[in-house]
Amino acid sequence: MTTVDAGALELPARLTAPPRLTQRHPWLLPVAMAAHRARRRTTWVRDAWSGRVVWARTRDEVDLPVRLKQHGSLLLRELDPDQMHLQHNKVTNLRLAASRMDGIVVRPGETLSFNRVVGNCTRRKGYLDGMKLSNGSAEAGVGGGICQLANLVHWMVLHSPLTVVERSEHSFDPFPDKGRVLPWGVGCSIVYNYVDLVVCNDTEQTYQLRTWVGDRYLHGQLRTDVRPEHSYRVEARAEQFLRRGDQVFRRNQIWRRVIDRRTGDQVGEELVKGNCALVVYEPGPEVEVIEIG
Repeated sequence: MTTVDAGALELPARLTAPPRLTQRHPWLLPVAMAAHRARRRTTWVRDAWSGRVVWARTRDEVDLPVRLKQHGSLLLRELDPDQMHLQHNKVTNLRLAASRMDGIVVRPGETLSFNRVVGNCTRRKGYLDGMKLSNGSAEAGVGGGICQLANLVHWMVLHSPLTVVERSEHSFDPFPDKGRVLPWGVGCSIVYNYVDLVVCNDTEQTYQLRTWVGDRYLHGQLRTDVRPEHSYRVEARAEQFLRRGDQVFRRNQIWRRVIDRRTGDQVGEELVKGNCALVVYEPGPEVEVIEIG
């Protein structure tokens, strides 16, 4: 274990702050959620009346001609046997949510809201108890698992000129990297309706999302009408595990390199996001943990 000066590796204030009021008094959580949801509904109405935001809502079953990015994410993760029923329920939830997202078209000037498209995942709509992450632990919750769809959409959008204007990451790293395909830190947290993934189309091209559930994978494609002049390569940098006292934190940076399709040369790069989260498993011996406390 490496030891460094704690001042050189400061953790975000949100991870070291005292517990929030709702964490100290869980009975207040429904009140806080109702307030957040009311505030978001007010924002949606205000934006619609003012014309400041034009929400994407049109679907088209005919594919746009250019497949810009596609990806598949494994549906079932190996968990404890007593949690596997939540994984199977998650597949049902993803099938319902993916059918809502499939074919959605984002025209120039339009904005895509994951929550507005998928809607509230309720039992009345057929959603089941899937795995939700709450304070770093997995627990049953209606609609659990749809974050996997948001993760897929976000990953494809990162490989396009579309602009991510709102995205919230999980504050916990719940699982080791066994079988990980995408970099840690590109996922999304979704809570209807106030924790959202929002994407704006500031280009002159139209984009389309296709999403569906197969036998083993959740599939997605991002399509467009005209191939952009640039492609994108997304990667994690500055990966670190930091231990302070009896807690371990993980952090990294997500960078996006911009490639000229004609020449193959890199013409730019940008920092997408810096991530830091509490690790809720004990890192294996292959992981270097830096002591900062």
